Amino acid sequence: MRVLAALSGGVDSAVAAARAKDAGHDVTAVHLAMSKYSAASTDGRSRGCCTASDANDARRVADALSIPFYVWDVREVFESKVVQQFRDSYASGETPNPCVRCNEFVKFDYVLKRAVALGFEGLVTGHYAQIKQGVNGAELHRGLDESKDQSYVLAVMRSDDLSSVLFPVGSSLKTEVRSEADARGFAVSTKPDSYDICFIPSGDTKSWLKKELGTNSGAVVNHRTGELVGTHDGVHTLTVGQRRGLNLDQSKGPFYVTSLDAKTNTATVGLVNDLDSYEFVVESVNWLASPTTIGEAGGAFCVQIRAHHRPVAGKVTSTDGHQVQISFREPVRGLAPGQSAVWYSGTRVIGCGTIAKRESAGDGRKSSH
Repeated sequence: MRVLAALSGGVDSAVAAARAKDAGHDVTAVHLAMSKYSAASTDGRSRGCCTASDANDARRVADALSIPFYVWDVREVFESKVVQQFRDSYASGETPNPCVRCNEFVKFDYVLKRAVALGFEGLVTGHYAQIKQGVNGAELHRGLDESKDQSYVLAVMRSDDLSSVLFPVGSSLKTEVRSEADARGFAVSTKPDSYDICFIPSGDTKSWLKKELGTNSGAVVNHRTGELVGTHDGVHTLTVGQRRGLNLDQSKGPFYVTSLDAKTNTATVGLVNDLDSYEFVVESVNWLASPTTIGEAGGAFCVQIRAHHRPVAGKVTSTDGHQVQISFREPVRGLAPGQSAVWYSGTRVIGCGTIAKRESAGDGRKSSH
């Protein structure tokens, strides 16, 4: 096939492009210039993405593979669909995952559509996930390397796009990918993985949000008593599950943020058990398998509520085409509105959605699971 390989400047996308070429595909490389906020790190690790250094690393890989190389400026769509949504979500008292939104709106919407319009038959990336052919077509599965699996942040892909995407490193361990990059002579073979939020190169999300959204003093109240126990600088400076930096009397705690109300600019805190939930509602549902899968499986799936969260057995009940309810026999801890919930059947991604609200186990509610 004639494919477009997205080269980030890192080791995974480099090996992915090389494997695509080895497989006989006609490969063209593209580097995405996404964030105006990116900056080089000063601690020896890679913060952010799309720096001039990253672009140069990507170009060197393309040169080594003797494939065409281009840079696409996608800063406008990245700003509007990822960064602005990040601001808006925090301002609403939610905890967003920008990597999910970037995959949804930039890499597997804008870039894939543009690639197809230019005559490419597929998009190659260095994600740790696998596309497998099932009875009804292409399926998204976890990557072989459990510690690097990225199926959680890829679950927002549309089912129709799965047949147009290649994940050449998804069936390998990270150590194998680095060894292969070294054997191929890629200088990025020892390049550290990027981490944190790419458009906040300092790694200080709270300070970035204060700069972008300002401060707005509000009340901190006790979840169980309703008592005023402190103040905060704005719900956008907090996240559900947070314990550090609350400036509270912790002698009767420790206290954690249990919920945020943007309308009243109120933060509620409680004890660690108050973070437990038996059920929650998911909105903006995206199905990578037919919704009828729920009935076929009796609603029983493994549910992952954070990128590095251990999947938990749960029951998924569809309420309509855009919303589902998920419940558990045992409580799960730290559900944060704005985060993604992804449900799996074995290694296969069945669907995902955005956590909208939760019921606290501390309120006395129990799951009907």
